[in-house]
Amino acid sequence: MTAPLWIKTPAEMDALVASLKDARALSIDTEADGLHHYPVKLCLVQVADDHGHGHLADPLALPTLAPLGPFFADPGVIKVLHAADNDLGYLKRLYGFSVTNIFDTAIAARFLGVTSLSLDGLLRDFLGVDPGPSRQKDDWSKRPLSAAQETYALNDVLHLIPLRERLLEALRAKGRDRWVEEECAAVAAMPAPERVVDPDAYMKLKGAKDLDGRGLAVLRELAATREALAVKTDRPPFMILGNEVLVALATLKPRETAAILTVKGCTANVVRRAGEAIVAAVERGLAVPETDLPVRRPNPRPRVSGAVQRRSEALRAWRVEAAKRVELDAGVIFPQRLIDRLAHDPPRDVEALAQVEGVGRWRAELFGAELLRRLA
Repeated sequence: MTAPLWIKTPAEMDALVASLKDARALSIDTEADGLHHYPVKLCLVQVADDHGHGHLADPLALPTLAPLGPFFADPGVIKVLHAADNDLGYLKRLYGFSVTNIFDTAIAARFLGVTSLSLDGLLRDFLGVDPGPSRQKDDWSKRPLSAAQETYALNDVLHLIPLRERLLEALRAKGRDRWVEEECAAVAAMPAPERVVDPDAYMKLKGAKDLDGRGLAVLRELAATREALAVKTDRPPFMILGNEVLVALATLKPRETAAILTVKGCTANVVRRAGEAIVAAVERGLAVPETDLPVRRPNPRPRVSGAVQRRSEALRAWRVEAAKRVELDAGVIFPQRLIDRLAHDPPRDVEALAQVEGVGRWRAELFGAELLRRLA
């Protein structure tokens, strides 16, 4: 049984699930749109099986993608993705998927020392496939998709399973297939926390450090207004007001819409769409009592002991040597976050090293004795 190309109804989803029941490998990709919508909108989920059948599931039309969840949780089904963390993040957050047994072609390429990690580059280099021009800037929420968009979306999954075979062949020749297996398992197990809004993000905008407390109060109100307008109009914040414009407005503090036009980047369209909201935000910022004005607090770097510094330096020097030895990028061999973790809390033995989050058994077995010597 072959499901239809487009999956837009529960009945079509049932047909897709039935058609995939004997699949031992699935390739998955998603198209999300953060250039035209806010918050980011998941617009398309592409699925292909190991028989070469591709499908386009429409999350904008379907009540849920939950029927696909068991395939993601099934350790007997290999899920092939490229740069999987974003795709899996959407599916975990929106549908609560749990994920096992993935193969990330970007991770595999990284452990082969490939410098161009884009899917387009891998398809050309390993399969001789030209995927055609990129459509990453398209508005994937528009329906119907064009024939060119459908082809582009399907190409992202139809070649992933053959690409996995070629990458696996190269990894096995180098004895690195288990390394990639462990790294992929770590990505599959990563939680996908909800987006957290930093209430003090406005203080980090370029130029905000030059504002006094009153200017920061106005900037805070302007940033909150931009966020509200972005959600209301379903447009990314940068399309409402750019960061430089926000800071310039906080500096000028316009109290009438005509003054907004004197700020570089503020056009008549900006005034028409957001002028009154900008003036209201300025007034709120000016009304904040002196005692409640924002204060930029120093953010001193945490004090690091001499012993931790020495361990960090020793590990960084070791990493350079190890990277040359195995002909891989130093950040692939041992990311900086692992150096920081081990320097602050060095393990006692190889077994304890393997249990450190992110290290993995392959690193412990391959480099454990060397690492422990350097840490000592």
